[in-house]
Amino acid sequence: MRRRRATSRGALALGLLALALPAAASGSLSFGTAPKLPALPAVTLNARTQTVTTTMSIFSIADTLSKSGWNLTVAGQSGTGKSAAFAQYCPKAKCGIDAEGYVASGATLAAGSLQLTSSGASFTGGTGSTPKLLCATTCNLDSATAVKIASAETSEGTWTAGGWSTTSLKLNTSTTLRALPSEQVYRVNILWTLGSGP
Repeated sequence: MRRRRATSRGALALGLLALALPAAASGSLSFGTAPKLPALPAVTLNARTQTVTTTMSIFSIADTLSKSGWNLTVAGQSGTGKSAAFAQYCPKAKCGIDAEGYVASGATLAAGSLQLTSSGASFTGGTGSTPKLLCATTCNLDSATAVKIASAETSEGTWTAGGWSTTSLKLNTSTTLRALPSEQVYRVNILWTLGSGP
């Protein structure tokens, strides 16, 4: 099974998410346009649970593997220098006494706070059977367990996922969300994995 990965990093306080794109290859399975999480609206602390929403970005998948099918999964990424759920992060060399990176024992959001809903969205383009988006209700993006977002059985060519609603990406925050020191943000590492086979 061939697999391609793209990584997104998110900063809640800034609403900023960045992406490392994989290189496209002919005669293979690749992202045409890799998934990229859009900026999130700011959250104003008010000691209440809150939900902020935005529109998921369009992405595309190019399959030239003779109708072998593919699947797209997403998971929060853990390990050295990474966090599978939103956690306190210093984005520069020093933030007061904290060094660059995730702050040890810093503030966090619960896993499953960032969710994707694909209701109303669909794939267009390509040939063969139309791929399916699998988050009709919601899929957690910031969880250490990989979640299948989309799959295709006998499709080929380039398929674009679009038509996302204005509430397709949402972030839920709790009453205990803490304000962070100046310049620090909440950040998460999100890993998108494209694999062959439905």
